[in-house]
Amino acid sequence: MKHQLVTGGAGFLGSHVCDALLKEGGDVICLDNFFSGSKRNIRDQMTNPYFELIRHDVIHPFFAEVDEIFHLACPASPIHYQVNAIKTIKTNVMGTVNMLGLAKRTGARILITSTSEVYGDPELHPQREDYWGHVNPIGLRSCYDEGKRVAESLMMNYFRQNGVQVRIARVFNTYGPRMAVEDGRVVSNFIVQALRGEPLTVYGDGSQTRSFCFVSDMIRGLTAFMKAEDITGPINIGNPDEYTILELAERIIHLTGSSSPIHHKPLPADDPTRRCPDITRAEEQLGWRPEIGLDEGLERTIRFFKSSLEEFDACRKT
Repeated sequence: MKHQLVTGGAGFLGSHVCDALLKEGGDVICLDNFFSGSKRNIRDQMTNPYFELIRHDVIHPFFAEVDEIFHLACPASPIHYQVNAIKTIKTNVMGTVNMLGLAKRTGARILITSTSEVYGDPELHPQREDYWGHVNPIGLRSCYDEGKRVAESLMMNYFRQNGVQVRIARVFNTYGPRMAVEDGRVVSNFIVQALRGEPLTVYGDGSQTRSFCFVSDMIRGLTAFMKAEDITGPINIGNPDEYTILELAERIIHLTGSSSPIHHKPLPADDPTRRCPDITRAEEQLGWRPEIGLDEGLERTIRFFKSSLEEFDACRKT
């Protein structure tokens, strides 16, 4: 039985990772400070004897005997990571130092979920792992973008200097059940607005593009990467199908049967104009590619939000 640690384990992605590891017979420690995570995401595992929840902030050292570390701790939505930019930088840098120190001491393999944001507003399309990016180092998004770039540097230097087994996964836009109602990312925003009959907020003219990976596909990619031998990455994990934000809004309105209008607002600073992964490495080195199409994934996510919104609104009233 593997002893596995998941930082940010009560978050959207982290809770799904915990589920997958437990299903495979792992003994899982879920570490979370609940800044953006929620106990609702892991409540089905609370009675599992092989699941342990610990409230802890990764900017402080943590000690345990583990074989694998899935290091996912960090808010991934601009609305969350810009609330406390210094905290976001600390999580990315100090948190990664602490987890790498733990991996070095225990001999554990460590996988970090980096981000497509390391490519910034890319001048290369689609984005390959050998592209160094086009990032504003002092912009509003830099606490996350540059924090993740430093985290990747730390991973590779611990690998070169100390022989730590590292895995760097560059995660592209992921969506699915357990996204928070007030998550702030485009898929959840549009679905919540459509279900409530509110205007869907599109920034700019909506011609900017994104690629959307359903959560089950993402988890398959991350777990396959952790199991792979002699591969450090970075490896892009994402869906290569590209859509404009306006196309996404129109699809969600159609799938929800909503009559919501679309309202346009100015683009935020440093918002990427195009984002799409080249997943050649993932296909060749991991044997992975996504299986869930956008409409199927959106339908599953909409079903989740229909029930989640009822619970959320009921809690607000009380």
